[in-house]
Amino acid sequence: MTEERTRVYLARHGEVVNHGVYNGQQNVDITETGVRQMERLRDLLKDKKLAAVYSSDLIRTQKGAEMIAKAHGLVPQHFPQFREMHFGRWQGNRYLEVIERYPEEFSKWINNLDSFRIPEGESVADARSRSATKLKELVAKHRGEEIVLVCHATINRILLADALGLPASQLLRMEQDYGCLNIIDYLPSWTVVKLLNG
Repeated sequence: MTEERTRVYLARHGEVVNHGVYNGQQNVDITETGVRQMERLRDLLKDKKLAAVYSSDLIRTQKGAEMIAKAHGLVPQHFPQFREMHFGRWQGNRYLEVIERYPEEFSKWINNLDSFRIPEGESVADARSRSATKLKELVAKHRGEEIVLVCHATINRILLADALGLPASQLLRMEQDYGCLNIIDYLPSWTVVKLLNG
């Protein structure tokens, strides 16, 4: 690591018990498969010199963060700024249920990802404002170090899009599988994505 670079190992939480549902900010646990996925990440990162481990304050990300941190003798910190996007009244519904029940809303969202605010929820711009601002703070704090951030599919896509300079309209072109790993290097004048959905 150079003195100027912050490396962020950005992970998604493991498989959740109600896979396929728009959970958003609902608090749901991970499955045994989800635990194994996070154990894989823990093992992948076991030889890294981690300065800190962070996650959202939802249980599905906390569990993975705690597993990774424990292997390094660290105590993870959990921040609400990294919670999944709030999907409003879509939360608790499956993808096809949302399309069936709220077809106009879904169409508006897909065609205007950045600014369309889901009723009773938030827009991608809202989620970006809180998550990217917090990550910028952590990157500055850990200049020259390596950190882990365990987050959620939409938040990961937002942070990756920011790193790549992509507009919100491109978010859904990036997959984020359960338990995946992304690597982003933040330097003073540019950002490099070293791994996506690994």
